[in-house]
Amino acid sequence: MEDVLDLYAAPYARARPVVCFDELPVQLVSEVRAPLAAAPGRVARQDYEYRREGVANVFVLCEPLRGWRHLSVTAQRCKPDFARQMQWLADVGFPRAVVIRVVLDNLSTHTDAALYETFPAAEARRILRRLEFHYTPKHGSWLNIAEIELSILTRECLGRRISTPEGLATELAAYERRRNQAAEPIRWQFTNEKARIKLHRLYPSNPS
Repeated sequence: MEDVLDLYAAPYARARPVVCFDELPVQLVSEVRAPLAAAPGRVARQDYEYRREGVANVFVLCEPLRGWRHLSVTAQRCKPDFARQMQWLADVGFPRAVVIRVVLDNLSTHTDAALYETFPAAEARRILRRLEFHYTPKHGSWLNIAEIELSILTRECLGRRISTPEGLATELAAYERRRNQAAEPIRWQFTNEKARIKLHRLYPSNPS
């Protein structure tokens, strides 16, 4: 935990950005009956019934101090999907960074091995030389700032029925563009000092 909190407390470093990574399953649903648009004196109406159209996955990359994020839609979230996200991060997202410090959850797909299983060894090693993984503790995914971004995304973008991956990608692109134009940083307030007080039970006691 303290490793991650140290990263959040560090000043912005363009050559060594801190980027948070997370993912979110999204249920795709379509209308059974066409909704009625709003009209003078009448609110929009939507039937309570809907049809399930499967599940898509949303990946989010978020640089908190710059107020930047990137979202993408995939059919699943397996090791190759993670590996391609890391390749994009290194080559497209931050091509000039010396090292990218990535905060991510401790899932079985979030490993160096995922890149070696997806790419030739030389390519996997090239990408991993640019990345530095910092894992949140088990049951401590709330320490990942990307979860804040996903919470905002859910409230502002995913409260409507979206039936296709293409439609979801269109919604996310508009959200990403608007949020990046605003460039509002996410400033983490929970420090190591506060953690040692609030979560003192997790720290070993000094002998008397």
